[in-house]
Amino acid sequence: MGARLPVFPLETVLFPGLVLPLHIFEQRYLAMIRHLADLPEGTPREFGVVAIRSGGPAPVAGGPGAGTGGSGVAGPVEPDERSPSERSVAEPGGQASLVALHEIGCTAELRQVTELPDGRLDVVTVGRRRFRINDVAQESTPYLTAEVDWLPEPAGQEQAADQLAPRVLAVFRQYLTLVRDDPEEIAEQLPDDPTVLSHLVAATAALTLSDRQRLLATPDTAGRLRAELRLLNREAALLRQVRAVPVPLAELAVPLSPN
Repeated sequence: MGARLPVFPLETVLFPGLVLPLHIFEQRYLAMIRHLADLPEGTPREFGVVAIRSGGPAPVAGGPGAGTGGSGVAGPVEPDERSPSERSVAEPGGQASLVALHEIGCTAELRQVTELPDGRLDVVTVGRRRFRINDVAQESTPYLTAEVDWLPEPAGQEQAADQLAPRVLAVFRQYLTLVRDDPEEIAEQLPDDPTVLSHLVAATAALTLSDRQRLLATPDTAGRLRAELRLLNREAALLRQVRAVPVPLAELAVPLSPN
């Protein structure tokens, strides 16, 4: 069964269970957060985070764990020649350019709101559930809303996911030794649950936004873990290759500054 959600387009991909802090400064998204914060106790306080495929200007947001936000897009869906897996929305203020949104997103559950003296908001959100956008509209609100269908984890792939998880965990541990100063400390905190692991790897590995979006759109945990095995092996091989290339001393020399 579908639902209608406030939507926040960002240059990041959010996964269920991952933390996404945001710094909100634009009026329409301040209104969105305040609307959610004022909902009755027990009502889900969540909005949809959807990655921007192309167009601009766009807000800048870090991956889960760090980010900023506040500038976005708003307006009605415009017909275009793009694939069904994206939605295009007009920028506010009557501008002609379009911003294309990916079709698959993840809700962000509002966990903490801190109001700053100048009225801006620092918020902490946690990814909750995946969805597919059916329709985007700007109705009586200054921000986008979307009619969405929820994408629950399909049944029937549990055995395959259980078999893949230890392999992904082992490769991810090796990958962490190449990219982190304290890989052992991080590795001790890695989850055993295949679905949670698949979302953590997708969110924390140094992947492109396109790679992350494809992982978010993968319908089941087993498929996500298979894709992550390929991506982690690719990234680890590239890192080892870079480390194996000697750097000439001349390239390390820094010219003296007159200051």
